[in-house]
Amino acid sequence: MLQRTAVRAARAATPSSLRALSTAASDLKLQTSTTAKNVKYFKIYRWDPESKEKPYLCTYPVDLNECGPMVLDALIKIKNEQDPTLTFRRSCREGICGSCAMNIDGGNTLACLSPIDKKKDTTKIYPLPHMYVIRDLVPDMNNFYAQYKSIKPWLQSDVVKSDNTEYLQSKEDRKKLDGMYECILCACCSTSCP
Repeated sequence: MLQRTAVRAARAATPSSLRALSTAASDLKLQTSTTAKNVKYFKIYRWDPESKEKPYLCTYPVDLNECGPMVLDALIKIKNEQDPTLTFRRSCREGICGSCAMNIDGGNTLACLSPIDKKKDTTKIYPLPHMYVIRDLVPDMNNFYAQYKSIKPWLQSDVVKSDNTEYLQSKEDRKKLDGMYECILCACCSTSCP
């Protein structure tokens, strides 16, 4: 149906109407090419363990008019359009999984929850501090998980039940847990300590 309509329109087109369309299209190109860019620079920590090169900062320009509002959006745009070798973790894009944790402008945070600071010309991005780096912005989380496991951060009871029944919890006991179980294991807080 749509194809037939396009064919009919092409047959009905006169040379003057085609010229008008052509002029309108060139005007549109002119308008988009003269639109001012809102460029921000991202200085990103780069390190490849397979290379003998020392770690360095690489600068990438990003037009914020063509990018989402979060730092993770800029990283994805850089990886897709400028440098496919840029390495970082990401998953949910909603602050639930914690995989995009990194140091942005001196503070540990999740890239998916960190809005791009439009007031500054440059944003510096590093991997989480005090951790071994696997590559670029990807830290090795093995020591973090081992330390976490060593403190046994799960509920423990002094009473051992042998009859395979559940452990009952009062409303008062449940309220004691508020603020304790929201951790998403991103390591932002623990790597902030010097």
